[in-house]
Amino acid sequence: MKPAATPDSPDSGGASHRKHVMTAEERAEYERLRRQAAVRHRRVRRAGSSVLLLLALLLAPLAVVAAWVQDTVSDTDRYVETVAPLASEPPVQDVVINRLTDRVVANVDVAAVTDSLTRVLQDAGAPPRVVEGAESLEGPLREAVRTVVDRTVTRVITGDVFQQVWEGANRRSHAAVVNMLTGEREGALRAEGDTVQLDVGAVVDEVRERLVDAGFDKAAAIPDTDRTITLFHTEELGKAQDTMRLLDILGTWLPVLTVVLAALAVWSNPAHRVTLMITATGVGVMMVVLLVALAVVRRVYLDSVPPTALPTDAAAAIYDTFVRFLRDSTRTLLVVAVITALVAYLYGPGRPARAVRTVTDRGTTAAGRGLHRAGVRTGSTGRWLTDHRAWTTGAVIAAGALALVLWNHPTVGAVALVLGIALAVLIVVAVLAAAAGPTAGHEDRAAAP
Repeated sequence: MKPAATPDSPDSGGASHRKHVMTAEERAEYERLRRQAAVRHRRVRRAGSSVLLLLALLLAPLAVVAAWVQDTVSDTDRYVETVAPLASEPPVQDVVINRLTDRVVANVDVAAVTDSLTRVLQDAGAPPRVVEGAESLEGPLREAVRTVVDRTVTRVITGDVFQQVWEGANRRSHAAVVNMLTGEREGALRAEGDTVQLDVGAVVDEVRERLVDAGFDKAAAIPDTDRTITLFHTEELGKAQDTMRLLDILGTWLPVLTVVLAALAVWSNPAHRVTLMITATGVGVMMVVLLVALAVVRRVYLDSVPPTALPTDAAAAIYDTFVRFLRDSTRTLLVVAVITALVAYLYGPGRPARAVRTVTDRGTTAAGRGLHRAGVRTGSTGRWLTDHRAWTTGAVIAAGALALVLWNHPTVGAVALVLGIALAVLIVVAVLAAAAGPTAGHEDRAAAP
């Protein structure tokens, strides 16, 4: 008969299943190792977040410019909206009027008219004084022709005809911006070597037709050649074309990549709120840098344009017209960045943030209690809003952000409108939550502290 195995016998396996109780020294070592691992993990996350944030900030200005190029080139309505104001800019109109008047007058052979008149008078036996007077008519006749032509051209350029012709031509050839950036020879705006030229052929045809109708038959001889106006010269046009081609290719994905990098930077960092505030501040700074760069480029462009080729005011009007949507987008993103940073700060533990939250809570609570005393009670709905305040606040903020994303070319005014609506909704929600009135459970929890 075999003896029964004792609990401590190795054969019974009790020792292998017995739970090990750590000593105080082992527990301290375990906690130390766990803290070190947590610190290393947080450092890795912070380092990765910093790299992602740096890439997002460096790509932010390029993303804005790329999106502007892509939008202007691919959308016909947007392109026409971009170039349409050029037809109504007085400096640009003056340049077109002067250039067209000079070309029309140059094609009217006033000397041939006076010579023909002189020969007719000589053949008719007119007195020498009359013949000499006919020869001296060339100057006054040329000025008279110029005055009539200038008046006619001015009437065409400053009227609705030029605006309609200009918009129609650009709508039919909305790829003009692409042609300028790629060097193709189609559309109203084209690149020739190191120059950017504007095709005014449609306007020349209109002016020629009106002059012929007014009795200037010689105007029909205006040639179809030399129908362009040089807007500006630049030795860097080739580099700009290469850069714009790259931006056009990346126009769709570069903004998406920038947003993803910024979102990953905020998500990967342990301090989400602080990282969001830093990211928004960095984006705002980069937008300011982009605005300064646009101002510097404008100054360089105006200095590079000879006054004989294009007056300074006309060159400034052309530049400002072409980049105004880019400038508007940059300002809009700057305002969004400032608002985001401010909201992230107000959710923090800072004394001003706590003061703002306290004042807001007291105001909405007082308003809600006033409605409750007046007989307006929200009941279970208000209590649900109170219990899920964080979720409702997040939903309202997400809805505002989605509205801006879906907004077609939002402006600073659109951002202000969405922000005002979001704040109004949050205030209404807080007032409705306070109007529910305290319940027994709520009163017990309020009295517990």
